Amino acid sequence: MEVLSSLTFIILYGVSYGMVLFAISIGLVVTMGLMRVLNMAHGVFAAFGGYVTLTLIHQYSLSFGVALVVAIVVVTLLSLPIERLFFARLYMAPELDQVLLTVGLAFLGVAILNLLFGSDPIPAALPKMLAGDIDLGIRKFQVYRVVVIVLGAALMCALWLIFERTSFGAQLRAAVDNRGMAEAVGINVNRLFTVAFALGCGLAAFGGAMGFVILPLEPMYPFKYLTIILIVVALTGFGNIKSSAWIAILVGIIDTAGRFLVPSVGAFLIYFVLIGMMMWRTHDLPATR
Repeated sequence: MEVLSSLTFIILYGVSYGMVLFAISIGLVVTMGLMRVLNMAHGVFAAFGGYVTLTLIHQYSLSFGVALVVAIVVVTLLSLPIERLFFARLYMAPELDQVLLTVGLAFLGVAILNLLFGSDPIPAALPKMLAGDIDLGIRKFQVYRVVVIVLGAALMCALWLIFERTSFGAQLRAAVDNRGMAEAVGINVNRLFTVAFALGCGLAAFGGAMGFVILPLEPMYPFKYLTIILIVVALTGFGNIKSSAWIAILVGIIDTAGRFLVPSVGAFLIYFVLIGMMMWRTHDLPATR
């Protein structure tokens, strides 16, 4: 019975953790995979989403759902001028230029977070409706985690429809594959990339807002969680939206299992998995001279 209880905890908490990783990382999959932009400042948008949500809940007594929607809208609108001012110049730039500029933007974002919200981590007090537990018979499971799983599943379905069943998804793939041809047939590539970038930032805000308990908020958030997000993106493969959810869930379960079963070294388990995966992939690559 104890083994079953532990296994249930690892799976359910791992899946909820994975859903948060998916929501944040899928935005980076869009910008890095589909738009070929190495956005190291992606975590800033997730952090702002979480901070706006907590501020609205604690200071303005808004419900979690309303605060979540407002945070997504605010960050998405904020990303539009940022994309035009900075990222539009990077679409055809070398990768090193992209990394240098976006890392600089990440440091700027950390400074702004520190100025606006202080240098200390914000206590993630849940609203009463989400703070309760659901009794599964084997063990109790937090309502908040159930909501995160449901929201993550809804996001998976919505993104699949957007990228696979709408003209927007088809136009974006066409613009990435052959920008000149896409422009020749009348696709406004600049506008398309602006919308895609705003979508990626909105998804990051969604993940940061949804997961403010799982990934606690602090000014160094953009750097602290960048590694785990990049692990999901690296294992997924740039632009592979279909598999990103399952990879994120797998990473969440492995990380949760490691921390639960072997707390002393569990935090490093996911990095061993990443190293193993990268070494395995190199064997599949053709030899170069």
